Amino acid sequence: MKKILSALLGLAIAACAALPAFAGKLDDIRSRGSVRIGVSLGGEPIGFRDAQNNPVGYDVDVANLLAEKLGVPVEFTDVSGDARISMLVSGQLDIVVANTSATLERAKTVNFSIPYNRAGLRILVQADAGITKLEDLGGKSVVVGRGTTGESFLKKAVPTANLVYVDQFAPDGVLQLQQKRVDAAIEDSSLLDYLATKNPSLVTLPGLYSNDPIGIAVAKGDPEFVRWLDMFVSDYIQSGAYEANYKKWWGEKANPPKLTPLW
Repeated sequence: MKKILSALLGLAIAACAALPAFAGKLDDIRSRGSVRIGVSLGGEPIGFRDAQNNPVGYDVDVANLLAEKLGVPVEFTDVSGDARISMLVSGQLDIVVANTSATLERAKTVNFSIPYNRAGLRILVQADAGITKLEDLGGKSVVVGRGTTGESFLKKAVPTANLVYVDQFAPDGVLQLQQKRVDAAIEDSSLLDYLATKNPSLVTLPGLYSNDPIGIAVAKGDPEFVRWLDMFVSDYIQSGAYEANYKKWWGEKANPPKLTPLW
């Protein structure tokens, strides 16, 4: 009997030794000594580069605060469209804070925190283009970010619109608007509202076509890390940092979308 028990114990020890040691994302980040965060630098005020080529904007501030709470320096990567998700899945990034709408479809591939911002799809048009409603986009050229919720929406809502794709809405999409190479654009209201205030030849159509939760995205497989991120966002909201950051980029008179903390 003792021999049998010894043999079984030996097999159990060998099996445990063969299993890989589990280290969560928090441990990985701390061991490495830095956090790799993807941000989208495709348009003011969400994310862009200043005169010294440094990443700045609303999302960049959130990412910097996140790194501060983790206690490590941040390594930024400029991502947009489908790259936001693929780089997470492939392990090239730890976190994405890149104006990413938390949709059911995307949630099949990555996990999201509770919303740290909200935005809706809006349409921006040339003031002299004669476009006053969504249906008027039929046959018109509309610049859209590749792999965005705006692309998906417009394909269904106005299938006759001529989509002009860009990988970075700013500067590429903005430049096409400024040079009047396109009639309109569809993007998050947070970007287009800001752009319209800077360009009198561009006007936004009234109304929003969605009310999207914007979440911090991470790869699947570590629910404890998602829980930590939910706590981070809850603190971001309740501490007053959310309202202060929003008004920093959209102005003191701006009304930040209502967010609900989980903790």
